[in-house]
Amino acid sequence: MFNEIFIAPFADMIAAPDFLLQVLWEGLVSGILYALIALGFVLIFRSSRIFNFAQGIMVVFAALTLVGLHAMGVPAWICVLLTLGVMFVLAVVIERVVLRPLVGQPDIILFMATIGITLFLIGFGEVIFGGENKVMITEELGIPTGSVLLEPFGGLLILEQKDITAVVVAALLVVALLVFLNYTRMGRAIRALGDDSQAALSVGISIQTIWVLVWFIAGIIALVTGIAWGARAGVSFALEVIAYKALPVLMLGGLESIAGAIIGGLMIGLLEKLFEIYWGQPLLGGNTETWFAFVLALIVLLFRPQGLFGEKIIERV
Repeated sequence: MFNEIFIAPFADMIAAPDFLLQVLWEGLVSGILYALIALGFVLIFRSSRIFNFAQGIMVVFAALTLVGLHAMGVPAWICVLLTLGVMFVLAVVIERVVLRPLVGQPDIILFMATIGITLFLIGFGEVIFGGENKVMITEELGIPTGSVLLEPFGGLLILEQKDITAVVVAALLVVALLVFLNYTRMGRAIRALGDDSQAALSVGISIQTIWVLVWFIAGIIALVTGIAWGARAGVSFALEVIAYKALPVLMLGGLESIAGAIIGGLMIGLLEKLFEIYWGQPLLGGNTETWFAFVLALIVLLFRPQGLFGEKIIERV
């Protein structure tokens, strides 16, 4: 029993290193997409202390809007621009109709408001786009759909070109976000509001403007993630379930750490794929990817409640 659980999987990794690389690649792609979704949560929480439960459905809504506009005969890249416009309008409406009246309310009230936004977008999306699965317009957007074949260690490694594109675009988006937050006036204002909201407001930073901006950036992240996940699994409301995999990423990385979201996403993606292939399928019958991330996050929280990269909070009595 000990050999089957602990020794045999590592022996399999050594015996078939090309297959191990394939598993690691699949985990890397998933991890980067998890990290992207988590970044939407982190950005909004850092600037407003609101845990945005609606980030998952925003991924679905953005992807459905893109596909729905294209089904109406709109050219693909015009669809992207129009979808960005829809996400901006959504950010403005959320700030003015939902968040602005709740300024100063307890955090739980704002959290419940984001649950309300989630339910509204689910119903609104189903009325407009229907509930059936749709195909992402990858070819129309110029996203390659072929495969790249490599032969490491005398074996075969298959890299889907759409996954390579997703990794490159996600990396560029993360770099752009870091540059924006660290080197632009509005980015510094977002960070200032998250660090000390009272001090930020006292120097004239508009909380309403910042909220619209961060929700719009979260919408951009949702669109990129929706395109990437939609290219892999189709576009439907089932994507919302995948998006919630960002929750254990946040538990690992901490709610306020951008680096934590990135590293946590990569950890979840890689470890859940390795566990599924080498331990889950042979010993547990598979399907461990649905719960592995949450169990891992729970174990981490038992020893470090603020997450691996979150700041430890010390309250003096």
